[in-house]
Amino acid sequence: MKLPIFQVDAFSSAVFGGNPAAVCPLDHWIDDHKMQAIAAENNLSETAFFVKEGEHHGLRWFTPTCEVNLCGHATLASAYVYLNKLDPSKNSVKFETRSGTLTVDREGDLLSLDLPGSPPWKADAIPAELRDGLDPAPQDLWQVKDNYFAIYGNEEDVRRVRPALALLEKLHPFGVCITAPGKDSDFVSRYFAPSYGVNEDPVTGSTHCALTPYWARVLGKSKLHAFQVSQRGGELWCEMAGDRVTVKGRAVLYLEGMITI
Repeated sequence: MKLPIFQVDAFSSAVFGGNPAAVCPLDHWIDDHKMQAIAAENNLSETAFFVKEGEHHGLRWFTPTCEVNLCGHATLASAYVYLNKLDPSKNSVKFETRSGTLTVDREGDLLSLDLPGSPPWKADAIPAELRDGLDPAPQDLWQVKDNYFAIYGNEEDVRRVRPALALLEKLHPFGVCITAPGKDSDFVSRYFAPSYGVNEDPVTGSTHCALTPYWARVLGKSKLHAFQVSQRGGELWCEMAGDRVTVKGRAVLYLEGMITI
């Protein structure tokens, strides 16, 4: 069996930046175990698979160890592949996913993702694994669903955090996002999910579903410019849209080929 594969650097305007995602357009769904094995072989934070289903496309995302409910950067990468490689005449694509219908629109050199908003709430306490797993320790802690959001006072604190990944892994099913006001942006962040096979994610679109409403409230503005300050780095433009969040970014193709299994 031969399957097409693309590797796209999402939330970046140049290769070797942003977050790399593998994208496999399929004619029909293949066995779940094969999709998981492909994701493990790719060893990227996400591998996306999509299949045309009527007017929309079914879309699923896999880390090297499991399937996930939402992935922003692999959705951006999938839309890039569809709109630039498979059907360049289109300016929009809809994906049916575990998190509902996600629409991606072309806006000049940006791709605009319509994602569900997830306003976080203040955590009752800071778990010991998180307090000891982040150096320096955060000033405050918020949470939503399966993610903690550790709040810092400034960008430099976020950049110099050295996570103890073995401790953060014990927080499963929680991942850990750290965030602070930015120097040249409205806010910055980093994201760690070692229990999902992702030690540090280069750019995490899905966490901005919670970061956007949090910082919109704190900063008193609905349009926000964000950087994820990982080693590769990524740039995002975020906006509140009712109970939804719009996340915009660029993407660039790195690789195009075939899988043989």
